[in-house]
Amino acid sequence: MQRAIDTYRAKDYDETWIAKRIKGIQERKKLTDVWKYGGIESNLEYTMLTNKINKSWSRFTAKQYKQYKELRKESLRDNMTDIEIALTDLGELTTRNIALSEHHERFKENLKVTQRGGQVANDARKSYEQQTKSLLCQIKMHLIINT
Repeated sequence: MQRAIDTYRAKDYDETWIAKRIKGIQERKKLTDVWKYGGIESNLEYTMLTNKINKSWSRFTAKQYKQYKELRKESLRDNMTDIEIALTDLGELTTRNIALSEHHERFKENLKVTQRGGQVANDARKSYEQQTKSLLCQIKMHLIINT
C-alpha cells in the first residue's frame, strides 16, 4: 500500500483522492475475498463479475470504459472522477454485502448478485444525474456501446 501511495504522490494526485483510492483498493480486496470464499477461482470469472458490476451502473465493461476515457495501459480507476469512484465502490460494497448475506458458491449465482449490486449503484447514478442535471458518461457512451 505504501508503494501505491508513494506512486500516487509522485504523480501529484491530491491527498484526499489518494486516501479514497487506497480505501477503494482495500474494499476491493474484501470483495474478491468474498468471491474466493464463494468458489470463484479463475481470473476470467473475477473479470466477468467485475464487468457485470461496472456494466450495471455505467453500461460499460472495463474495456469500453477505458475506450471512453481514451486510456491505453493506464489504470481505469486511477482515471475516474470522484463520483465514478463512489459509484464503483457502492456497486462493489453492495455486491459484497449481498454475497455475504446469501453465501452463494457458484459463478452463476454470484453473477446475479453482481447485477443486483451494480443496480444499486445505477439507481444512485440516475439520482445523481437528476439532482445535478448532469449526465455521466452520456456523450460518448452511445457511440462506444453501439460500435
